[in-house]
Amino acid sequence: MTIADETQLDTSARNRLMGLSITPMTARRLVNFRANKRGYWSMWIFLVLFLITLFAEFIANDKPLLVRFDGDFYAPVFNSYPETTFGGDFETEADYTDPFVVELIEEKGWLVMPLIPYSFDTPVTDLTVPAPSPPSLQNWLGTDDQARDVTARLIYGFRISVLFGFTLTVFASIVGVAAGAVQGYFGGWTDLLFQRFIEVWSSLPTLFLLIILASVVEPTFWWLLGLMLLFSWMSLVGVVRAEFLRARNFDYVRAARALGMGNRLIIFRHVLPNAMVATLTFLPFITAGSITVLTSLDFLGFGLPPGSPSLGEMLKQGKDNFFAPWLGFTSFFAIAIMLSLMIFIGEAVRDAFDPRKQITGDHG
Repeated sequence: MTIADETQLDTSARNRLMGLSITPMTARRLVNFRANKRGYWSMWIFLVLFLITLFAEFIANDKPLLVRFDGDFYAPVFNSYPETTFGGDFETEADYTDPFVVELIEEKGWLVMPLIPYSFDTPVTDLTVPAPSPPSLQNWLGTDDQARDVTARLIYGFRISVLFGFTLTVFASIVGVAAGAVQGYFGGWTDLLFQRFIEVWSSLPTLFLLIILASVVEPTFWWLLGLMLLFSWMSLVGVVRAEFLRARNFDYVRAARALGMGNRLIIFRHVLPNAMVATLTFLPFITAGSITVLTSLDFLGFGLPPGSPSLGEMLKQGKDNFFAPWLGFTSFFAIAIMLSLMIFIGEAVRDAFDPRKQITGDHG
């Protein structure tokens, strides 16, 4: 790519982005992000996969999306209906995998099942071979050793892993940015004492402590999130602290102090926006690390409650069932693809916020 082509690309892309009423700095960052083709397309692939899994109940479920019975419509995917609603004998919720219930519905109507008629915890009862069964037209990725559909568990496991990583990243960023801002802005004894505390806290064996704490109480999504938050917030402290130490003596900060502006207002209005530039480049990597830790805990049996859709639990099943290679391959490639996409996105974000980065065309 010649210099003239780069200049033309730079000018045309900026003109298109400026039509969206954004600042020239933001336009340059967006152009640099798109110039990293690997990260740009990884972002779109990841978003498509994540959006698909967000609607997992409409894709993989053992409940119908819609039921037409005796002239009325029902949505079992949203509401629970007793078997007596469809002419059955029991007051308990209808089991739509029961052929008897299906026959009752089809006598006076019809039902629409999802593309994959199994949820993450639905046992497949009509297997022709013992579980774990290999991939087939009925179970695209086979079943695990408890006769549960692997495709359904993969969809739900992908969603819960990504949501866990995103949630932990948000809370860890809030705590880490706040801690780094206080350290860097005030400096002195505040910075010194905080640094000594972080050195002691970061030297603790994180994974072993998480295993011990998770074995004491029954782990849940939010309980695991709180435990991991105790150690995840430190990843951003050093970056934010360095930015605040650098900016605290800038002329505009001194001028704001001289005009009587409060410390909190100076931190949030003048210094924090500059620190967030460096912080944003680390967020995809923090999310990937959070997903890795959750997968590790699930693999070791100290993660989400038993039966939960978990990529780590799927990986453990692959280890325990070498004679069923589809289990190991599915979990390995799912985790590898997910983390690779997030790393590629992180590289593109890093290029976008690098002030020394110029548009160089295709980054691969």
